[in-house]
Amino acid sequence: MSSVADKPCGFQSLQRDFAAHLRAPDINAPPANIEARRLAIYRDLIYNNIESFIASGFPVLRSLYSEERWHNMVRDFIRQHASTSPYFLQISEEFLSYLQHERGQREEDPPFLSELAHYEWVELALDINVAEIPPGLRQAGDLLESVPVVSPLVWSLSYRYPVHRIGPAFKPQEPPETPTFLLVYRGRDDKVHFMEINAVTARLLQLASEEQATGAQLLAQIAGELPQVDSGSLRTFGVTLLQKLLDNGVIAGLKA
Repeated sequence: MSSVADKPCGFQSLQRDFAAHLRAPDINAPPANIEARRLAIYRDLIYNNIESFIASGFPVLRSLYSEERWHNMVRDFIRQHASTSPYFLQISEEFLSYLQHERGQREEDPPFLSELAHYEWVELALDINVAEIPPGLRQAGDLLESVPVVSPLVWSLSYRYPVHRIGPAFKPQEPPETPTFLLVYRGRDDKVHFMEINAVTARLLQLASEEQATGAQLLAQIAGELPQVDSGSLRTFGVTLLQKLLDNGVIAGLKA
């Protein structure tokens, strides 16, 4: 007769065998004495739920693969990747980690696979981000004399490939000479938006995020880094840009 202490070990062993079979049914045999029909239901349920969530989170990436190659990739993810989070909403992040660190470059994979996957993951990540806008900010005022506060729901990103243009009809095999700068942000309408920007705008946002500086101070620093550009023209352009970023919610508001 088994002792009470022995029972959890047997149950845990059953759990491990069951999970191993669900993750890789082609490699790991199912536990004994479980009806084949029930096993099939569990296998389909686990795989279909995970695959459906990944496909909806990475629609462009999904469109670049045939049925066979896509399902092979998802099954390899389920089989190989040890997730660090139990939350369903973080499956996309776990899949991104698999692509970036575990899958390696395979013949059927495009060279921009990792960057495209990151770009598509960002939308979900920002959509569920719980960061809050600092209180007490003004939505209007002197852009040069005030301190622009960048929203915590803004990501300034750069990629070697133009990931926002990639699709079945455009699959570049080599990165262009100029990197792609993109702004991804959750606006005041609580929706995620994308904006293509240039290196100057990316630098302005970086400075605004790192320093408690007025708009005039930020533009003066940019002008110092770009001595080949007329400072007066840069200042005029900068004010227009700051206003656009404020209107779109990239700059959450102004403070004295």
